[in-house]
Formats: sequence, structure tokens, C-alpha cells
Amino acid sequence: MLVELKAKSQVTIPKDIVNSMDLNQGDQFEVIEDEGKIILVPVAIYPEHVIKELKEQVNEIKKSIKNGKQPIFDSIDSLFEDLDK
Repeated sequence: MLVELKAKSQVTIPKDIVNSMDLNQGDQFEVIEDEGKIILVPVAIYPEHVIKELKEQVNEIKKSIKNGKQPIFDSIDSLFEDLDK
């Protein structure tokens, strides 16, 4: 698909791509130049407190694994069931 570079260096992402990737107004992208290609990568931006909480959870899991206390799951579904508790 061809798109045109507009004023202020803007391009429009074709609607079928927007729909197929479930993109919405306000979504953010990392822009990468790679050997003459321009790559747009959708990114999720999380508040700092969410990142801090996730890091704390990862550290707790690492401690559990180190102490041999990390549960073992039979399937991904059972893992997610445990996480939902």
C-alpha cells in the first residue's frame, strides 16, 4: 500500500491495517530506521507505579524459585487460574 508523506512529516496508516491490529487513536509507536526501512512498533506505556509493582512481583518469584517454593503448573491455564486468585 502506498501512503504519502504529509505536512509535518505525517503519514496515515491504512484503515485495514488499523483494524486488523486493533489500533486506536492515541496509541503510541516506537519508530525505528533499519537499513532504509521505517518500522512502526506499537508500544504500551505503563505508569511508573505499575512497573514498580511488576518488578516487586518478579523479585518475589525469583526468591520463591531460589528457595524451591515456586509452584509447578500442569498447564498455562492452571498458571493463569492461580494468577487470577
